[in-house]
Amino acid sequence: MKIVIVEDELAASEHLEYLLNRINSDIEVLEVFDTVKAAVNYFSNSNKAELVLMDIHLADGISFEIFEQVKIDIPVVFTTAYDQYALKAFKVNSIDYLLKPIDEDELTDALTQFTVQVKEKTQGMDDGQLKGLLNLIHGKTEKKSYKNTFLVNLRDELIPLKTNDIAYFLIDVGQIKAVSKHNQTYTVEGKLEDIEESLDPTIFFRANRQCIVNREAIVNLKYYFNGKLIVSVNPVAKERIVVSKAKATEFKNWMGS
Repeated sequence: MKIVIVEDELAASEHLEYLLNRINSDIEVLEVFDTVKAAVNYFSNSNKAELVLMDIHLADGISFEIFEQVKIDIPVVFTTAYDQYALKAFKVNSIDYLLKPIDEDELTDALTQFTVQVKEKTQGMDDGQLKGLLNLIHGKTEKKSYKNTFLVNLRDELIPLKTNDIAYFLIDVGQIKAVSKHNQTYTVEGKLEDIEESLDPTIFFRANRQCIVNREAIVNLKYYFNGKLIVSVNPVAKERIVVSKAKATEFKNWMGS
């Protein structure tokens, strides 16, 4: 099975490759792309891909933009932390829809579904999958639970820190720091990508590769050069928080929601 991965987070794409290798060592990952532009360039030309694993949020936009620019006639498995895109995903060749963090058993099921469709020469979701997506959209399935408390390091102690008390997370000299609304800084174990997946996306936003911000900590937004945004927060961050042009519209929509 020859697979192309479209994912803008390096840790996420590496995790996918790891899971694929665990599931079936014969799976070959042909390419990994992190932008809409790169994916469009690839699928505009002849290629050997049989299946695409595609994140919805990419470095330069939303992956659905790919389908507006080039025809992809092979099945797609979408991966994302945001379930509101489920129905749209179904409309563009999707054979499955996986919510992050990716579960190995669910990924295995998606690959099995792909194999079945190849044998039966069919494409697209069956009625059961469509019903599941519709239930997901309308909130009829169990809602995802988010982390309420982080166990953080303070000197030689581990203390519980309520998620709602965290103004923002940031990478500082290779470590993840949680800055509280009272301007206390704590060290948090793990990766920023994993922390992002554990947070309620209506409250926290991944502003850039170094920072996740709580909407309640945001004081204002300032326009920066080349369509970027500067996020002012309270407490004031040690480093300037800049949102890229590619994420600026999404960030403003999130702030206004």
